[in-house]
Amino acid sequence: MHALRPLLRKSLFNLLAASLACAALFAPGAARAEALLLIEADSGKVLQADNATIPWYPASVTKIMTAYVTLKAVKDGRLTLDTLLTVSPTAASQSPSKMGFRPGTQLTVDNALKMMMVKSANDMAVVLAEGVGGSIDGFSAMMNDTAKKLGMTQTSYVNPNGLPADGQITSARDLGILARAFLRDLPEYEYFVHIPAIRFGKRITGNFNKLIGRYPGADGFKTGFICASGYNLVASATRNGRRLIAVVLGANSGTARAVKAAQLLERGFSQDNLTWLRPSLGTVDNLVPVDASPPNLRDEMCGPNRKRPASDDDDALIAANGSTTGSASATGGEAQVTFFTAGLQPPMMKASELMASAPAAAEPVLVYTGPTRTGTALIAAVAADADQQTVAKPRGKKSRVAKKPDAADKPKDGTKDAGKESKTAAAKPAAKPDAKTDSKSDTKTAAKPAGTKHAAAKHDAAKPAEKPAATGDQAPKPAKPKAATKPAATKPANNS
Repeated sequence: MHALRPLLRKSLFNLLAASLACAALFAPGAARAEALLLIEADSGKVLQADNATIPWYPASVTKIMTAYVTLKAVKDGRLTLDTLLTVSPTAASQSPSKMGFRPGTQLTVDNALKMMMVKSANDMAVVLAEGVGGSIDGFSAMMNDTAKKLGMTQTSYVNPNGLPADGQITSARDLGILARAFLRDLPEYEYFVHIPAIRFGKRITGNFNKLIGRYPGADGFKTGFICASGYNLVASATRNGRRLIAVVLGANSGTARAVKAAQLLERGFSQDNLTWLRPSLGTVDNLVPVDASPPNLRDEMCGPNRKRPASDDDDALIAANGSTTGSASATGGEAQVTFFTAGLQPPMMKASELMASAPAAAEPVLVYTGPTRTGTALIAAVAADADQQTVAKPRGKKSRVAKKPDAADKPKDGTKDAGKESKTAAAKPAAKPDAKTDSKSDTKTAAKPAGTKHAAAKHDAAKPAEKPAATGDQAPKPAKPKAATKPAATKPANNS
């Protein structure tokens, strides 16, 4: 009996440890760690799953379903990629990121899809929803019906773009199911999920998915961010004919989610010869959903302790040692990647280094307003959009130089409705998304005019309309015109 006591003690200790581990896993705060999923695209086989069936706010990964429903309508012949859609006041009023087109602007389904998937344009998602489903509610019903048919049992949609809304919920499991369905059902339209960049007029916007052009074989899908969800990413990559899908929900930055996805993918590609060592996790469809409320990460992502404004296009850089600002978990799996890859294939650059590097050079895809055009007509359409982007700037300068009292009114009008001065994504609407969800190339384009306005005091009057937009803060704009009758030299000081 005495000899059995140590064994009993050890068994009880192991049982207690297992119980505590299970309790920690299903505790309310446990989901905050992130939700991760890695699956094979063809078979749906699960290679890794952490919190994969805990409900989560989808944010802009919602647009994968928006694209799926739209392209299914195209495939079924209910509309074509050349069908002209019109920007409604509802679409134009959506929060950034967006293209910023005025109500009444027309563009094709093809161009709207490209803008939505690359720039994550919320207004384009609504344009597509209204064009396909008649209204946001009508299209949301189509999205929910599609989710049900695909077996996405944890998903419900309220809008087509993922902006915060009660009832807009999904899970890593359901997003994995959706990504597989997209590749299986719409192979002819797959290019929409891996466009490296778009060019609209003079503006070039890179894909917010940092794996595109950086991680070898990366070929999809979509990013997302709202304060409540954290940084989300559905990513795919193909190597040696084998395609994997990674889902990361709740990462701490745009770079952190890309690093985590790259680590998951690399680990999956490196396990070809080690699968017999791992227990089978079944297929993604058979993962058991958890009945819980989605975690709300608002305080962590957008609270007062965050050093910089959070956005979908997060430029947080990863240090050479693999750590990211504010995210200890972002590179936590890097050593494991090294373990799995050691001796199996040539050493590869760390995921953190890949995401910090510049993307491979790629020609941006042209997007434009109006009907489908080719040849010289396309060149003319692109030039017209570029001209409309710049036409608002000289007009603003002239009015302020010629009649300074009027300049006091124009910034106020622009503050109330930035879309009024926009001519198909003019400088001011572009600047607002830049601060939150636009790419670096967008930011540079929007910032150039500001540099020239310091050259002369008269031109400084145009700065209140541009500089606050670059920071996302409109408050200083009405205050600047008070100095319009004073020496213009005081205005730059107020803007600094």
